[in-house]
Amino acid sequence: MKVSAQHSTFNGYLRANGQVGTRNYIGVLVVGNCAATAARQVAAYFTPKRLAAWPNVDGVVPFVHELGCGMEKSGEPMDLLRRTLGGSIRNPNLAGAVVMALGCERNNIYGFLEQEGLKPGPMLRTVVLQEVGGTRASINAGTAAVESMLAAANAFTRTPTSVEHLVVGLLAEPSQDARHAHAALGRAVDRLVAEGGTAVLTDTAQAAPALVARGASARVSRELEQRVSWWRGYTANRDTPGARREQTGAVPSSLPHSGSTPVQAVFSYGQPVGSHGLVLMDCPGHEAAASSGLVASGATLISTASANVTTFGAAGAPTLKLALSAGQYARYSDDLDVDASVVDADAASVEELGGIIFERWLSCASGEQTCSEELGIGECEFVPWSIGVLA
Repeated sequence: MKVSAQHSTFNGYLRANGQVGTRNYIGVLVVGNCAATAARQVAAYFTPKRLAAWPNVDGVVPFVHELGCGMEKSGEPMDLLRRTLGGSIRNPNLAGAVVMALGCERNNIYGFLEQEGLKPGPMLRTVVLQEVGGTRASINAGTAAVESMLAAANAFTRTPTSVEHLVVGLLAEPSQDARHAHAALGRAVDRLVAEGGTAVLTDTAQAAPALVARGASARVSRELEQRVSWWRGYTANRDTPGARREQTGAVPSSLPHSGSTPVQAVFSYGQPVGSHGLVLMDCPGHEAAASSGLVASGATLISTASANVTTFGAAGAPTLKLALSAGQYARYSDDLDVDASVVDADAASVEELGGIIFERWLSCASGEQTCSEELGIGECEFVPWSIGVLA
């Protein structure tokens, strides 16, 4: 993979491990749904007014979900959940985290921490409802835990950073009507990759068949073929988008939004993305499940391009949404950040629009709020993939 010697920059939060965040959050997570209300109330306490004294803290974000009980204590579903929670805690968009539990969940909080190699400390605290004395006591304890982190979190400041530290997760639905807009998104991906950054593709059932020939090595191509085979078996005899595409022959033969560079690696859902360039994270096409895996894998910015209007915003990462038609943008301008239909109206070339998208990524990564952030979207969108349910 040829990398450009010239790197664009964005203003990010440099962490001690060398990773760079686009936001500076404190997360409040739950190992199981039983502690969800307490966690949400802890996060809700930290209003913009209460955080005014800590201007470098972008917010306190709840990561609540419906899983953690009513499932086996071991096996792939539990591993997926734990990997998603652990990866979210490690995402550089979080300066610190509080993990809450009822205490008797199948996803035992101490087992989770041990399996994920996480050790409580000043910036990773735990609160167990059954140990502290119930809901009100746990909310008070969780609030105090967040308060104890604010000074350290506020010490992080935005500094100019090479774009090679930017990890963009891509959620894109193929559309023949928007092929030029998707091609422009692909140009932005190519530029990000050329400058050393990372672009993470999703929706394996849709993407992998078109990527097999683009593997950077025979090993990567084999891994893509294996994922194609797995998803065909997984969706067989199911009424899912992937199965319907197979039945109608509508599986795309190319992915304009993926750009033109080789695929460097294939990662499991929520697995840390350990290489630069264009990669694939194995996941369903469901936006919330895909983005939750992306954040767990280390994505610090999400970019969407959907033929169907989406008002989605990810938990833990800013989400920049492209409008693929003039009608979309005119009607949903409060939700959509970039009017990508200009390329079809001849108001901009594919190359020009690709440059616009790339520059918006940098602006967003530097702190410019997206539409979903302005609307407060993301606090209910954390959905770890419950394998066997979503496809």
